[in-house]
Amino acid sequence: MKEKIVIYQIFTRLYGNRNTTCKENGTIEENGCGKMNDFTPTTLKKIREMGVSHVWYTGIIRHATQTDYSAYGIPRNHPAIVKGKAGSPYAITDYYDVDPDLAVDVNLRMAEFEQLIARTHKAGLKVIIDFVPNHVARQYHSICKPEGVRDLGEEDNPQNGFDPQNNFYYCPGQRFAPYFDLYHDEPEPYLEEPAKATGNDCFHNAPGMNDWYETVKLNYGVDYYAGRVGHFNPIPNTWSKMTDILLFWARKGVDGFRCDMAEMVPADFWRWATDKVKFAYPDKIFVGEVYNPAEYRNYIGAGFDYLYDKVGMYDTLREVIRGNQSTLAITGAWQATDDIRDHMLYFLENHDEQRIASTFFAGDGRKGVPGLVVSALLQQNPLMIYAGQEYGERGMDKEGFSGNDGRTTIFDYWSVATLVRAAQRRLTADEKALKAVYDRVIQIAGTEKAVTEGASFDLMYVNGLYHHQYAFLRKAGQEVLLVIANFTDVQAELSVNIPGHAFDFLGLKEKNAVATDLMTDVKQTITLRRNEAVAVSVAPYSAAVLKFKA
Repeated sequence: MKEKIVIYQIFTRLYGNRNTTCKENGTIEENGCGKMNDFTPTTLKKIREMGVSHVWYTGIIRHATQTDYSAYGIPRNHPAIVKGKAGSPYAITDYYDVDPDLAVDVNLRMAEFEQLIARTHKAGLKVIIDFVPNHVARQYHSICKPEGVRDLGEEDNPQNGFDPQNNFYYCPGQRFAPYFDLYHDEPEPYLEEPAKATGNDCFHNAPGMNDWYETVKLNYGVDYYAGRVGHFNPIPNTWSKMTDILLFWARKGVDGFRCDMAEMVPADFWRWATDKVKFAYPDKIFVGEVYNPAEYRNYIGAGFDYLYDKVGMYDTLREVIRGNQSTLAITGAWQATDDIRDHMLYFLENHDEQRIASTFFAGDGRKGVPGLVVSALLQQNPLMIYAGQEYGERGMDKEGFSGNDGRTTIFDYWSVATLVRAAQRRLTADEKALKAVYDRVIQIAGTEKAVTEGASFDLMYVNGLYHHQYAFLRKAGQEVLLVIANFTDVQAELSVNIPGHAFDFLGLKEKNAVATDLMTDVKQTITLRRNEAVAVSVAPYSAAVLKFKA
């Protein structure tokens, strides 16, 4: 049977940290830090038993930090250009190195990562890591690059604002002069002259507070100064360097790459790079963070296996969960990408988005369950879960650089309360109940042939009176699932219409059938007649998944 891809995103620095000091702006000594060795065979086995297929270890590659590792030969970063004490994992300082925070023995950090890959594979899981192609830390300098590799920027001519063979963009004759104090309690300021362009396409020397000021933009041969003109022949130097980095990690046994802000890098590069990686390693997958629907098909054509479905399905489900939009909008969300549906990655949380249980989203993790059911069961495409989501993690901490914004910090040393309680077997009754629901839904997604291989039929066009429930059918062979998600806080007593077209499209027969609700294991007899309704009762913030034979 075809496997349903379920990606479990883990912010590696936080996952195994059991230190609950949680001091705002705390150091690694004060707040602690999770390690790669926290992922024991037992821990990984439990993740696999959830129904997960891939683990995305976020923040593996060495990035800028305010923690001083110079005693280990690692260059110290100036704190003025590091966000948070721990630093952002998307400000890479060495593409060929592993974050020392994650190692028990800093000198053996790469070996510890290789061992983590081996343990993860032994548990039956595949490994995804971040590839950050659009920008690097301002003080990028590789100390671990293989022999013969030239560093990024090493061959640049910084007197040219743009040169197709430069790795960076420059502001000739201008010193880096951002909005903030360049000393940051240091005796000497951070100096950069000429200033390099900032990662979020800020092509001047004075990025503001909301810019990605800690990063510099990589040059893939696109002349932004001349209106985004591409210079791809000869192949830009950056293309070769970045493809070599992908191949380096592929050789380590990494199974896939989550490519940060992929759409900020030209599709021509991706077409060139993914072709080379997949020629050598055909099974490697590429997951792209692309937010412009007009570019989806372009990037899939350039070699991406999966793309974030953020501005479509995520944004729609978020508003439905919050009660701001009718469930009828879900139909429009999947129809917008129907021709590429198998390539769209559905999710309700990740490190960029607010936690479902946060005050800023739904205020209660249980309210996300109907959205989870839709995300997991509507199509054959992949699903992503963010560690802690399954327990209703609220993300309402004020950690330091990351304020109280409903997100789990990516900048600070911290621990995640629900993950700590789960590890210590101190979950609340509500957290245990929510975890059980997540386990059940993910298992259904991964084991039911109607989900992994079957056709999907949206029932909302004949059930338009229901604005807070969503119904659809899945079918493979003789196995049929009737799924109804209830986004309200009251028991829903529904009469779900099954149109004649569904009978024809799916090959259903008119009959009385014994259906088992896979969410509760309760059996009921349903009557299937063309253009007639099936009576279904659905619990608050839940779903019925009725399985029967066609």
